[in-house]
Amino acid sequence: MRALIAATALALSACASAPAPSTPQDQFFANLTALCGQSFEGRVVTTEAADSAFAGQRLVMQVRECSANEIRVPFHVGEDRSRTWVITRTGDGLRLKHDHRHEDGSEDTLTQYGGDTANAGTAERQEFPADQHSRDLFVANNIPQSVTNVWAVEVHPGRTYVYELRRPNRHFRVEFDLTRPVPAPPAPWGAE
Repeated sequence: MRALIAATALALSACASAPAPSTPQDQFFANLTALCGQSFEGRVVTTEAADSAFAGQRLVMQVRECSANEIRVPFHVGEDRSRTWVITRTGDGLRLKHDHRHEDGSEDTLTQYGGDTANAGTAERQEFPADQHSRDLFVANNIPQSVTNVWAVEVHPGRTYVYELRRPNRHFRVEFDLTRPVPAPPAPWGAE
């Protein structure tokens, strides 16, 4: 009987000291962090006419900079190195921002748009509805159709990284092959 009580007490103490399970957002952030320093080629998988400019270019993303609270992912479209996706931890979840730069490193007029997660998402997919700053920016720049943007990022370890944009009458999706790393591209504009 004493052996059974001792074994039960030992099992309970082991459970009490085990770390609490992480949230889907923590798991997602860890999945993305695991790719740090690697680059991958992708392709547009949607077929809308608006996607043709991207579809004809070489698309490369690089998980370039990773810290405990921020991951920077430059997205190169052919020779254009103006785009970086920035995923940051917030007090309530995750935030996605689009950092757009000119070749001289200065910020584009349309930059720092994005949004915060509205729910826990999953370890493989997080969605980011347009925040108020983004909606105001889109209206000020005469692109009101973008106020309903919802961006998504997916990380399917060992398979694909996905960037997606959805709004009424618009769906854009790029998938990157995580099974075939490619050489690192040049630094994004503004990060040289």
